[in-house]
Amino acid sequence: MNRLTKTLENNTNLFHNLEGKDISFQALEMNDVQEIHNYASDENVSRFIGWQLMKTVNETHSHIEEMLKRESAGTHLYASIVLKLTQEVIGTAMIFNFDHEANHVEIGYVFHSSHWGQGYGTEAVALMAEFAFDSLNLHKLHAQVVEANLGSLRVLEKNGFKLEGRLKDYYFIDGSYYDKILLGKFRSK
Repeated sequence: MNRLTKTLENNTNLFHNLEGKDISFQALEMNDVQEIHNYASDENVSRFIGWQLMKTVNETHSHIEEMLKRESAGTHLYASIVLKLTQEVIGTAMIFNFDHEANHVEIGYVFHSSHWGQGYGTEAVALMAEFAFDSLNLHKLHAQVVEANLGSLRVLEKNGFKLEGRLKDYYFIDGSYYDKILLGKFRSK
């Protein structure tokens, strides 16, 4: 067992309990399937995030089961993002693609469209970055974004992620080509 794998095992519970000013994280739970389905079934949400559109609650249920399996296997960390004011699940936070040798990971996040543009994404990424650097002692975080996902690009830039590359016409979505934007953030020295 390498250092990062052991660190993950010791900190999964901490990830599920991160708390910010307006949002908090909690462990994914099957009884949140309808709330998660509310955004996983929205075409505007799924268009640029890499999840397939969930057409039925059963598909969302299967997707959550798969996420829970990945987390149990130690390859991913997932948390539901909860609006503290209402206790409503408004999104999902993800840490994945662990590179144990280079000591870096990829982050991702998805929100119900009714909560876009309210600062919750910026707060969620800040919580994930602090957790990744302070608790997991990682060297670097990276993210991949479809160029048309301007909101996500702004969230990452506000959190100090820098442009590292662009893959031209990487995605083909709704009949159009889009570039993949690669961003990264290093641990502060």
